[in-house]
Amino acid sequence: MANKSDAVLSQFTQQVEEEAVDTSRKIKVGIIGTGWIAESHILCYKNMPDVEVVAAADLIPGKAEAFMKKFGVDGVRFYPDHKSMLDNEELDAVSVCTYNTQHAAPTIYALNKGVNVLLEKPFTVTTEEAVEVMRAEKKSGKILSIGFQPRMDENMKMIKKIVESGELGEIYYIQTGGGRRRGIPNSTFIEKSTGGIGALGDIGCYSLDMVLNAIGYPKPLTVSGYTSNFFGTNPLYATPDAHHTAAENAARFSVDDFAAAFIRLEGGIILDFRISWAMHLDTPGDTVILGKKGALRIPSTDCWNGTVGGPMTLYHDLAGERAQTTVPIIENKGAGLFEKKIRSFVDAVKYGLPAPVPSSQILYNQAIIDGICKSAEVGHEIQIEIPEI
Repeated sequence: MANKSDAVLSQFTQQVEEEAVDTSRKIKVGIIGTGWIAESHILCYKNMPDVEVVAAADLIPGKAEAFMKKFGVDGVRFYPDHKSMLDNEELDAVSVCTYNTQHAAPTIYALNKGVNVLLEKPFTVTTEEAVEVMRAEKKSGKILSIGFQPRMDENMKMIKKIVESGELGEIYYIQTGGGRRRGIPNSTFIEKSTGGIGALGDIGCYSLDMVLNAIGYPKPLTVSGYTSNFFGTNPLYATPDAHHTAAENAARFSVDDFAAAFIRLEGGIILDFRISWAMHLDTPGDTVILGKKGALRIPSTDCWNGTVGGPMTLYHDLAGERAQTTVPIIENKGAGLFEKKIRSFVDAVKYGLPAPVPSSQILYNQAIIDGICKSAEVGHEIQIEIPEI
């Protein structure tokens, strides 16, 4: 049986190659919002000889200037907000790195100005905001890509490859999620006015994308959702930061730190989901994809980090006998996942390629997250309504 399992495994091998960068044309980039996540953007852009970061905007006076000085980037023009930057600069692209509740406005403004956008995750806070962004995208004809760097992980690509191979057959049930035993962030993440959503938007969107992308992003139909924040609001578990004590952060905390949901997808697929910033458990369980021909187990990670927690296992039948095939971990070579995310966006802008992570997919991701929040608020299952774009 081992030889037959080896034959199955041989379908799922791939070579990872790095491509040379064409420096004959440089992409002019602006950064909107110079907080923590923007650090990863600027470090990546600095590594790319075909990119020039020429402008930055932040609402806090002096913050953008200090940010660029910290990372040794010269020749940047600074602005107090995204509108003044986009009104006065000729840009090819912007990275939108604002806090969650301010994702939509600068993205829409940039698209209306004819500028391509790399928007950090989550897409937005609500479905309605995501739809407005996509209407601006459609009208502009520009590229809008959402910041899901786990898509660049070779192990994530393998999950999709296994599903598409037909080895699992027709998919009917998925269990996914993950999270942290203790891992509550601070800053703008924990307040509703800035974060909008908590663990759901921070790491839940990644977990959903892992499985939804693998199965082709079917439309979500209904959701029964639950959210809680027992840990973030408790000074015993809240974490201090440079500006607040644990008690102060517990008092500020107004988003979810745990969420669970039962989602019905088009095609009769059931999605059983849970995510956490904090709980009395190391993991709520591995991801499991069940099909009529086979099943795939994807080990969870300690803290949702954009890859898988260990070798995956494919459960299937061979010649009438039950078999298991171990799918080994694939080493990601070359640039890191975040840099690959930035690189794929830059290449899309330069060569007129499709968005690496298209909004048409992440709209469904966002609709599920928004649906979980709305269902939790009313206390029962709801239909997921997605307006026409």
